[in-house]
Order: sequence, then C-alpha cells, then structure tokens
Amino acid sequence: MSSEGDFLLVVTIVKKGWGDEVVKASRKAGAQGGTILYGRGTGIHENKSILGLMIEPEKEIVLTITESCIADNILKSITEAVKLDEPGTGVGFTVPLEKVFGITRYFCEMHDRSQKSSGS
Repeated sequence: MSSEGDFLLVVTIVKKGWGDEVVKASRKAGAQGGTILYGRGTGIHENKSILGLMIEPEKEIVLTITESCIADNILKSITEAVKLDEPGTGVGFTVPLEKVFGITRYFCEMHDRSQKSSGS
C-alpha cells in the first residue's frame, strides 16, 4: 500500500463522448491511465425537455489515480483539453487518498524511474 498523502484521485465529469479526451490529456501530463464510468446529470441546468419528454443528459465520469506531485499538471492538461474553464463543459475535483492498493506495477515503474534518475 502507498503511504498517506502520496496519491490523489482526480475526478472529472464531462459530457458523453469526452471521457477519452480527458484520459488522453491526463496521460499526456504523466498519469498512467484512467477509468471511465457512465452516469446522467441531474443539475438544475440539466433538465431539458423536447415535446414534454424530459431529457437526462448522459455524462462520463473519469477517475484517475495519480501521484500528488504531478496532479497540478494533470488538472491543467485536462482543463485545457476539454475546456473545463468554460460554462457547461463539465467539472473536476481531487480527493486525497489515504491508502492505495492493487497498483504494484505502478510502484515498480516508480522505483525503476527513481533508480535511473539517481544513477544507480
């Protein structure tokens, strides 16, 4: 397991079809990948109707676990890629992770990178 404070969960909620762009942007900034889940919006601006039938907009929720030290780069890359700074495009936030497990491959890659950078 990781030690406390090493990792963050980046949560990005965007319109259907934009999840892949979020994953591409986060990978470009150093993330190892992401998980795309599907949901529907229920906000006050989400409820629209056509011919009296309510339309519930579909959303994609992208979950990305990342090292805290590169989180700001990932947030900036995602914001630029899917224009999260513009109204109605989506929302993102981070959650500190107390413990992370099941990512041994990731820790091996981190160890290999630190070995190479230290010259060992």
